Amino acid sequence: MASPHDDFTERLARTDCVMLVGAMDTGKSTVARQIAKKALAAGRSVALVDADIANSTIGPPTCVGLAVLQRESDLAEPKAERLHFVGGVTPDRLILQQVIATAAMADEGRRRADLVIVDTTGAVSGVVGETLKYHKVELIRPDVVLALQRGGEMEPIVGMLNRFFSVEVVTQPADPHVMPVGPDQREARRRELFALEFAEPMERWRVRPTVFAPTLPVGLDLERLDGMLVGIQDGTGGCLGLGRLVHEEGVLRVVTAAGEGMQGLRLGSLRIDLERYSVKPVNLRELMFGI
Repeated sequence: MASPHDDFTERLARTDCVMLVGAMDTGKSTVARQIAKKALAAGRSVALVDADIANSTIGPPTCVGLAVLQRESDLAEPKAERLHFVGGVTPDRLILQQVIATAAMADEGRRRADLVIVDTTGAVSGVVGETLKYHKVELIRPDVVLALQRGGEMEPIVGMLNRFFSVEVVTQPADPHVMPVGPDQREARRRELFALEFAEPMERWRVRPTVFAPTLPVGLDLERLDGMLVGIQDGTGGCLGLGRLVHEEGVLRVVTAAGEGMQGLRLGSLRIDLERYSVKPVNLRELMFGI
């Protein structure tokens, strides 16, 4: 069945950068793939940036992922060629990290492909949603922003972008055939993705308190870091994968499958349970300074 966006995606496939915005279950990822398919069929390379840190299709949750596609078959299982660690699964307290990560992956995509497609999170309402989208557009400067909506929920963001930027903003109805995914299903999917990221073989690396960003305060009881999620950093700003801190017998270690090439650890804002692969939010200021 043809998508209601089929004609428009033909034009988008000829641009240099497209950003998709919309609430959850509006079909952003589906439209992103439709645009990519048309561009690949025309002989163009495509960089897909997945900024959905809660339920990623490229890379693990808590990261913005980049996949570079050269042929249509690459769309079947887009491989994360580069990751940028955000450290949470909701953008509420991580707007800066989310914006920087998405912009960094879009910049990398521009260097490596003819077309960049940025698939954003479903956070579109209120101060958080509008601030997130404003700064993403401000830094990425896409040629077109495609807003998918069911009713009028995107009008505040569309109006804001039209008022403050010269970017072309197009609003289209969400595909009615997209099936809504409930919170329980999203949670189950996220746990599956974490399970894949922490699948054996895993290694345990002893880590020094000096390798962290943000820097640990002098005298911090390292036991407080037990269970914290971290991004394994490669020294170039990129993330090699995820790890979990373990404090045992006075020694701090990181459990990860991505330790080769590790240059530092970025503290996330979550504790992760590797038995159920569930996560719990953590306030880093409270963790480190008790405030």
